[in-house]
Amino acid sequence: MLTLTYSYRIYPDATQKHQLIEWMDICRNAYNYALREIKDWCDSRKCLVDRCSIEKEYILSSELKFPGEIQQLNNLPKAKKEFPRLGEVPSQVLQQAIKQLHRGWEYFQEKGFGFPRFKKYGQFKSLLFPQFKECPVTNFHIKLPKIGVIPINLHRPISTGFVVKQVRILRKADRWYASISLQCNVSVPDPAPSGHPIGVDIGLEKFLATSDGVLVKPPKFFKKLQSELKLLQRRLSRKNQQSKNYEKGRIKVARLHHQIDNTRKDFHYKQAHALCDAGDMVFMEDLDYRTSAKGMFGKHMLDAAFGQFRNIVKYVCWKRGKFFAEVDARGTSQQCPECGGEVKKDLSVRIHDCPHCGFRTDRDVAAGQNIRNRGIKLISTAGLAGMETACADDLPGTSESESRQVSQSRKGKTRKPKK
Repeated sequence: MLTLTYSYRIYPDATQKHQLIEWMDICRNAYNYALREIKDWCDSRKCLVDRCSIEKEYILSSELKFPGEIQQLNNLPKAKKEFPRLGEVPSQVLQQAIKQLHRGWEYFQEKGFGFPRFKKYGQFKSLLFPQFKECPVTNFHIKLPKIGVIPINLHRPISTGFVVKQVRILRKADRWYASISLQCNVSVPDPAPSGHPIGVDIGLEKFLATSDGVLVKPPKFFKKLQSELKLLQRRLSRKNQQSKNYEKGRIKVARLHHQIDNTRKDFHYKQAHALCDAGDMVFMEDLDYRTSAKGMFGKHMLDAAFGQFRNIVKYVCWKRGKFFAEVDARGTSQQCPECGGEVKKDLSVRIHDCPHCGFRTDRDVAAGQNIRNRGIKLISTAGLAGMETACADDLPGTSESESRQVSQSRKGKTRKPKK
């Protein structure tokens, strides 16, 4: 089963915008009420058997079961009679808000952190329509229950054979988007390793450096607009939070953040397609960039968004039939890609000059070549490539691993002789 998600810009009128915002607030209240039931049940079980809290105590029956997902979904029809405002939202959209809470609760139970939080006004920014009797999308409009027809910019046509499974309406700043999930009953095999390999090293001084010698400077989208963002935020802080001018200023700040996000993502997609044009196999480092984002260069790491770029490269490679893999990142900049010797150097040294073989190149290019060589060793096995991998011919650092690519037969006995 192949599932794709396309995002389109939609243009609801003033009445439809007000209705969508009202629905988001209703779903937010249902989400918070369900979370309150879960927290009350958990707090009632914190007290020890022989003592109670001095400040407060939740008195709930010991026979009361945990408010699970099915129980809270079954309580929605009763809640609609008590709170008629819940009936304004389509029933399946309201159910998805409860399911969203329990997905977060399951994540907390599995990981041990990330307890679901209450959502303030304006923090619930999406509505999920999980089911449609017929395709709601035409060339110019999208039809939603209880909303009607909304104009849509269908810049990418829906391919034949795909069925619309669900639609999520998103609000970003003052713009509205429809994220449409499409499914087709086909199986797509993973790309096989073959062709020209490319190793990609990413960093702050150079956004990426490939093993072929391509260097790309970091664009620094946030840093370029930081002064403008600082000015808008200063103006916003001086306004009354419950005034119309405050809302106008908040939208200006949100628009600028949205612009930074869009330009950064567009740059990432263009670089990912450029890598796929240059080679058939792409190798990157297996690093957790969340750790480095907490250091002294955290703002620059978050501005570059290396984790998002790696995910986009992986998706674009799969979409275009290119092979993608992650390799071990330890010592990629401290090793010579030509002879394999260890060449230690500080971050201030930007040129790789090997004292063993005399190989000299840019530090980041050398790291990209090491990543490429490790990727070739990763895939160059007898089961994948037979006697010898074609893409590993005449590449530096691969002569030592050629013996691993040849399958040797056992000449000795497989069992020990009996004494």
